[in-house]
Amino acid sequence: MTGKVAVITGASQGIGAALVPAYRELGYSVVAVSRSVEASDDPGVLAVRADLSVPGEGARVVEETLARFGRVDTLVNNAGIFVAKPFTEYTDEDYETVLGTNLRGFFDITRSAVAAMEANGGHVVNVSTALVDHALSAVPSALASLTKGGLNAVTKSLAVEYATRDIRFNTIALGIIRTPMHTPETHEALASLHPVKRIGEIGEVVEAVLFLEQAGFVTGEVLHVDGGQSAGH
Repeated sequence: MTGKVAVITGASQGIGAALVPAYRELGYSVVAVSRSVEASDDPGVLAVRADLSVPGEGARVVEETLARFGRVDTLVNNAGIFVAKPFTEYTDEDYETVLGTNLRGFFDITRSAVAAMEANGGHVVNVSTALVDHALSAVPSALASLTKGGLNAVTKSLAVEYATRDIRFNTIALGIIRTPMHTPETHEALASLHPVKRIGEIGEVVEAVLFLEQAGFVTGEVLHVDGGQSAGH
């Protein structure tokens, strides 16, 4: 056991759920966060139900983490919402929902987590999309680019701001990944959006996060895990 603690948002399914055992295998205690996460039998896993779009919920998650484990070493901002619509069809509700989770949620929990990390150093990993760098006419997604583009930018800003304080900030920018978000009948069409002609697997995303976790000289990086999508098509 390392004694280190990782907080993982969006941990009830998909990528987030897979990251929980991956960090446990590294010897971390884990705080698994989502609106519907179930309690764990593992004493090294604390499940916290929270809607991170609500002001103050991110701070509460960090408070509960410190109360249980006494420190925060890693935060994986995996929780996110994707709504693909033509730009003029987005509603005010869409805007509030997407920005609430993708930006407000990031801001609230990261601010508190970084404050806790200042004692021992730490690492923040954000989850973004390759659509920020390589838009697709078949996938109109302005709100995703608006919000996830912000995460890409703030990754570099915070990496520089905290470079001398042993806190690293990195982002993984994903292509289409085989998660519950995409139904099986869509997989063939989605595969065609990547030069490698397949969709990504959750395990490949986990590998990328763990690489960044253990790459102590890497900070301010936006790592594309996208089957070549951001390179061209």
